[in-house]
Amino acid sequence: MKFKFKTLVFPVLLLVLPACGREVFRQAEGAVVQPVAVPVRYASASAYTEDSLRSLDELAALERAGSWFQGMAMTESGIRENAGDYAGAVTAAYKELAWAYGKGLIQKNDVELGILSVLSLGSEEITSAASAVLAFIRERWDEAAAGLEPLFDELEEPDGFGRWMILACALEKNRENRRAGEAYKAIRARYAQFPEYWYRGARAFHGIVGAEYAENCINSSSQGPFAGECRNILAVFLGLKIEDGLSIKTKTEIEGIISQSLNAGNPQLLDSLFPLISLPDNPYTVYAVEALRALTSVQKYRDFFSEQAVSSRGRLAERLSYISRG
Repeated sequence: MKFKFKTLVFPVLLLVLPACGREVFRQAEGAVVQPVAVPVRYASASAYTEDSLRSLDELAALERAGSWFQGMAMTESGIRENAGDYAGAVTAAYKELAWAYGKGLIQKNDVELGILSVLSLGSEEITSAASAVLAFIRERWDEAAAGLEPLFDELEEPDGFGRWMILACALEKNRENRRAGEAYKAIRARYAQFPEYWYRGARAFHGIVGAEYAENCINSSSQGPFAGECRNILAVFLGLKIEDGLSIKTKTEIEGIISQSLNAGNPQLLDSLFPLISLPDNPYTVYAVEALRALTSVQKYRDFFSEQAVSSRGRLAERLSYISRG
């Protein structure tokens, strides 16, 4: 019996992602983007039409332009399902869930439940893809790679989602895999707004490259599930104690907190930067101190820093005193 994959999986995803609505689908379908010159190769002998290929190219171009938004991958999943590319549809559905999880919109258990629901559909192609995705979610890297490579390796776009998953497996299995590492770095443009891309890179790469990936992960989702470990990675890179990672804010976060304070006219909103400026010297602390000093041209802020310096102790008191002098 022939079934429609979308009619079964989409309701599950809509339950998991209640914020996704029809307007999101209309945005993705109506977006006009110039495709970039990347050769596109799609998995299986699926019956993609010229219109469906064009739609996939436009969605890919949106991702490469850093314009991810909720519902895009669900739209992609529907296009692939209609073309009979069920493995591609499953991984696109997972991309939607993984993006939402990385942004802190759903829990990891929701992601796993969404993919487990797909396993009940019975098709061999769907079951193979869903099983590989489930192994990826559970960080069983050998099993995930073995399941994903026959589906996507050599057939997927060079920066496609299946390819990213395969490269992530390779780096999690062997962080010294230089070939996988270089290929991973080469696809970064498409994943600028995908927190887990940066997180896996931060775990895999050493030194300043790993630190850059960690910072980008935090900036892409500062309250997401990967931000905490990436703050610890930054702390270790800076020569701080790993527990100091809790206090680290990136430059983007520092600027955001200051802007929020200025817009509200409320100096107390800067309290969240105090743990950062209490740390030993490091680039983020120095940046925050100098940014706060610039606020002392406003009397209300100068008074606030002076009052906080009096009531504080140790390094924080010294830093606040320095800031208050402008």
